Order: sequence, then structure tokens, then C-alpha cells
Amino acid sequence: MSNNPRAELAHLTAALEEHLNAIINSRGEHDASVDNTYVAIANAFERYEEALFEAYEEVTPLEVFIEDDDEDEDDFDYDFDDEDDDEVEYVLEPRQ
Repeated sequence: MSNNPRAELAHLTAALEEHLNAIINSRGEHDASVDNTYVAIANAFERYEEALFEAYEEVTPLEVFIEDDDEDEDDFDYDFDDEDDDEVEYVLEPRQ
């Protein structure tokens, strides 16, 4: 990962463009290329946000949505500063 926000922004923009191209060329609802580029956007965004914070101590108003079918409200983690969450890499799961 680069600590240069501009370089990470370029990666994020490229990931968004690749996602659009995958959607345009999709061969159905469960196209792996669409799913892979979806995950690439999430990862690129996290790297951009981290670089932005390291360089300027600023963040975006955006958040990566992670769907968890097994989520129990009693187990919700209200500690947004938990360091364990800082190194998340998103894993591809097939759409249902």
C-alpha cells in the first residue's frame, strides 16, 4: 500500500472503471468478474481512506458496507476505533 492518497485515489478510480466494464460485459447474474471487481472496489477504497488519514488526518463520508446474514444486534461492535478492524481484506462471496 502506498501512503500517497493521490496514488490510492487513482487505484480506486481504476477499480470503479473496471467494475463498470465488468457490469457492461456481464454474462449473467453470477458473473465472477463483477463479483471480483466489487471486492476490488472495497479494498481500493479502504487503502485510499487509510492513505488519506495517514497523510492529512481526514476521512471521507463513505463506508464500505459488509453484509453479514448471521449478525446479531447484541454482538454489534460499537468500538469504531478497534485496531483489529484496520487490516480488513474483503473476501468474495457469491451473490444469492
